[in-house]
Amino acid sequence: MDGLKIFGGTSSTALAGKICQYLDIPMGRANVNRFPDGEIQTKLEDDVRGRDCFVVQSTCPPVNDNLMELLIFIDCLRRASARRITAVVPYFGYARQDRKSEGRTPISAKLVANLITTAGVDRVLTMDLHADQIQGFFDIPLDHLTAEPVICRHFQETKLDNIVTVSPDVGHMRRSNTFASLLGGDFAVIDKRRKSGDTIEMLNLIGNVQGKDVLMFDDMITTAGTICGAARFLKDRGAKTITVAATHPVFARPAFDRISQSPIDRICVTDTIALSEEAQTKIKNIVVLSVAELMGEAIRRIHRNESVSALFDNLSQH
Repeated sequence: MDGLKIFGGTSSTALAGKICQYLDIPMGRANVNRFPDGEIQTKLEDDVRGRDCFVVQSTCPPVNDNLMELLIFIDCLRRASARRITAVVPYFGYARQDRKSEGRTPISAKLVANLITTAGVDRVLTMDLHADQIQGFFDIPLDHLTAEPVICRHFQETKLDNIVTVSPDVGHMRRSNTFASLLGGDFAVIDKRRKSGDTIEMLNLIGNVQGKDVLMFDDMITTAGTICGAARFLKDRGAKTITVAATHPVFARPAFDRISQSPIDRICVTDTIALSEEAQTKIKNIVVLSVAELMGEAIRRIHRNESVSALFDNLSQH
């Protein structure tokens, strides 16, 4: 691991520390300060000349501040003569703006990809992008990880009986079907229609949840409108327990009240985004799974020029 340096941005300091602990290396030292007018300044305390450098920073809320900090961090490393710079972005903000859904709108995910590339990175490492096509927005190497191994291992250890994996809508069928294949049990799909920007109607259930332990999977929970509506819909159809798992706990403010008033029994998320104090206080029965070992192993393989996709060979067989 000679020549490897890992730095943590302010949004992902804890995750970067866990990654360094897994790799048994000290975390790179840097000071990130904010001037009274909001400008960000970064100063490296370690020599990075000729080093293979990774900067871990999720572009989670406050999205624009964290994105700008990542860009400045990258520029700082480039000007300090780092040999190679990899942006480790566990949660990629603006991922939902991946296409022009109507006229006169931007494709902000592509803009963010351009900004990160222009700042001077050589490659990007990220996890569970909201839209797979964002990988093609980068003209540099991108390694796309999935938290599926971490989440699956957790549920395999809990040894739930009589489970059914439910896709909350047709768009999540592939992801939900993967979990159903890995965990066993039945599979069901909710037929959902969006009536307006904030109104969703659940129409039909394809499958049976009567008296069963339901597992629902999503890439992120933001306002929790979809999963809470789906949970009530499934409870009305006889579901015994309802567990929701998601990679990214974005948790915009409406989510707290919605989850607390829903029939969801347990929520499992990962630490791609650090839970706020409000989330820890208001959301009961939440379990946080760490992706530090998975990301650390990916970083080790990138540093050694080894295959990253081999980490998921067992998953691809399903």
